[in-house]
Amino acid sequence: MTTDQTMYVTMALSGFASVGVVTGATLAGWRGWLQLRQVEIERERIADLPMPSAGARIEIADLKERIRKLEAIAAGVDL
Repeated sequence: MTTDQTMYVTMALSGFASVGVVTGATLAGWRGWLQLRQVEIERERIADLPMPSAGARIEIADLKERIRKLEAIAAGVDL
């Protein structure tokens, strides 16, 4: 192979490598953007949910307390 051919092969390989690096960086950016958009959509979905009423929150707190007491009884802890 002559020096001209070697130079052309080197330039071609360098070009392919640079295209690969740019493609990889672009793909990583695209995936990051998709993940960000997914988080934004999830936040919007959560924000659209109505707040539970006061009665429902009291009932949930009561159920949590009952569960805590039952777990203590199951563990053999004296309340």
